Amino acid sequence: MTDSADWTTALVSARQTLVRASTAERVADILRDMVMEGRVLPGAKLAEDSIADALQVSRNTLREAFRLLNHERLVVHELNRGVFVRLLTEADVVDIYRMRRALEGAALRFWGESVDAGRPPAVSHVRSAVTMGVAAAERGDWDGVGTANMHFHRSIAALADSTRIDEIMSQLLAELRLVFHVMPTVRDFYEPYLGDNERIATLMEAGRSQEAVAVLLDYLDRAEDQLLRQFASTAGRRSEHADPAST
Repeated sequence: MTDSADWTTALVSARQTLVRASTAERVADILRDMVMEGRVLPGAKLAEDSIADALQVSRNTLREAFRLLNHERLVVHELNRGVFVRLLTEADVVDIYRMRRALEGAALRFWGESVDAGRPPAVSHVRSAVTMGVAAAERGDWDGVGTANMHFHRSIAALADSTRIDEIMSQLLAELRLVFHVMPTVRDFYEPYLGDNERIATLMEAGRSQEAVAVLLDYLDRAEDQLLRQFASTAGRRSEHADPAST
């Protein structure tokens, strides 16, 4: 997993994307991207001082950004303790994958209908994400593979050509990256899906949208099952090591 001890140093480079009259929405975008890229771990405390200094924004702007992220279920505010990245549950996994099937499946079907109507099969961003993932795997960067996978699925959702879907998908993928941290070894989780991403992109390039949808939905079913089994296994280990006096 990514060592996030000094992840706020990465905010300094992100600061240049903020305009002079920076907004809480843009700050929230930056923090959300940090979560989606696996730089910030579940349960991490978001220290106001270091984040505000790194981004050169006011405390009020940052607190408004935190409120936006709280609404998106990415952070929680604990009284007298501060703001923390959420720890997700099995129920979250089920709901996230229900949304993914609806959004990604619909976007891919919409794209297929557009191709059938004579529009060009614009899949360059999907292919680019596949290439990014393969390159990261070749250099042994499995967190990078995870980030490329996020870009792949965001590109699939973007096929719907809907600003609202794009916004929802960004929020959903940030939650999803938090879920992925439950897996003990990221390589074992991410590596098999490199081939699935390649298959989907290739089918799309060939105009075989219905087959691409079938691969995608099977893929999502398998990923959800893996994550739920890992949650159950982790809960089982916690029960085994629980103090009998506390039960």
